[in-house]
Amino acid sequence: MNRRTFSLFICVAALLVISACMRLGPNYQRPDPGVQVPDTFQHAPETTLELTYPQDLWWQVFGDPEIDRLVNQVLKNNLDIQKAAARILEIRSQFVQTRAERFPELGLEARRKRQSQTITSSLTGTSYRQTTDSYALSLPATFEWDLWGRLARAEEAARADLLYAQENRRIVAQTVVVETISLYLQMESLERRLQLLQKTIENFNKNLEVVEARYTRGLSPVLDVRQARRLLAQAESGRPALHQTLGIVQQKMSVLLGRYPRTRPPRNQPEDYFKNLAPVPPGLPSDLLLRRPDIRAAESQLKALNALVGVAKASRFPRITLTGSFGYSSAQLDDLFNPKSELWNLALGAVQPLFDAGKLKAGQKAAQARYAQGLTDYAKSVLNAFAEVEEALLTRRQQLQRRRRVLNFLDEARATRQVAQNRYRRGLLDYLSFLDAQRVEFNAEENLILVDYSILNNRVALHRSLGGGWAHTDKPTP
Repeated sequence: MNRRTFSLFICVAALLVISACMRLGPNYQRPDPGVQVPDTFQHAPETTLELTYPQDLWWQVFGDPEIDRLVNQVLKNNLDIQKAAARILEIRSQFVQTRAERFPELGLEARRKRQSQTITSSLTGTSYRQTTDSYALSLPATFEWDLWGRLARAEEAARADLLYAQENRRIVAQTVVVETISLYLQMESLERRLQLLQKTIENFNKNLEVVEARYTRGLSPVLDVRQARRLLAQAESGRPALHQTLGIVQQKMSVLLGRYPRTRPPRNQPEDYFKNLAPVPPGLPSDLLLRRPDIRAAESQLKALNALVGVAKASRFPRITLTGSFGYSSAQLDDLFNPKSELWNLALGAVQPLFDAGKLKAGQKAAQARYAQGLTDYAKSVLNAFAEVEEALLTRRQQLQRRRRVLNFLDEARATRQVAQNRYRRGLLDYLSFLDAQRVEFNAEENLILVDYSILNNRVALHRSLGGGWAHTDKPTP
């Protein structure tokens, strides 16, 4: 490398260093969402409890190996997650393209030219044809001197877009995991309701046998037989609807797992199935919301919009371009790399619009307006996140109270049914009153199943609104 070439590279390197030091436009700072945020959530428990479950494996709070297995499979096979991952690859490639604009572009140009022309002698007037060859090999280079930081801000925006794509994948993964667990809990609830319905039908069959026997002996009127048959038929008519709902839920689960939608027979569920989940710890810090992927995605969008303001502002200043070329040119291929055949050029140009009818200024104002919109979207995301957490905590408290009352109601319904059954067998109570007591008991048992499902599903909603568990409460880095 000769002295001129070395000087050219030194000049380009110096321009890179200088251009990296200046960026027009505002530097990003995490904004105040404009919402007065308490240190802890309003409906969080008050007593001190130990934090036990890790943030990234929050579903282990249910203590169900089947949930763990389904979550692992859905994270591996779900098509929405795979699409979001491919989107990250696309955005990463776009980021590399944007970042490449800040570096010199170097090419290789090789040329061989043969030219034939007629030459007429001015002295003799004779003409003859002459064929000449020429060879050239050069390295052309172009470089935009990013004096105002336009390209740097564009890279900053592209990096924020990449962060947004990564957070969006976490949003998709979290949504899919939540939906998987919710569907699993719904399947279990439907299977328990089918078991209860089967138990109800068996009891109604036994009642029908008893009533028909009493009718045969003349101890019960035909109306009691008709009522027993009606109640049995009514119970049996509810079975297809529950099987249909269970099949639809199973098909949805198969799609989430990336499988063909199939159904299977209901599983047998234990009677003592409800497990008290690990209690929600007191004083959950509101900083937990900063790890929610949707909030972090909204902030990534805000970073990109902030950087684009700098791009629009820098676009109003001159664009300075450095172009150059170094190579060799010769009429003979053997002499191509002869030092005498060396050629080079270096040019510095600047382009500044003198009149654009306010186009560039309007572009900057539009970028600032988009940032203002992004700021309101970010504030709304934060406010909605707090609303979701408070709603989940409030629902949890009320559902636990409701379960205690439903259990009390079920105890009374069972006691009432037992008394009614004893009085009916002794002929002291009409059959319709006994059937009513029995129907109330079964309704109370079904209500308990529904309440249990609401409590478990609410726990899923709480973890989703918090962005995970609560073992790790460190603030995420901005």
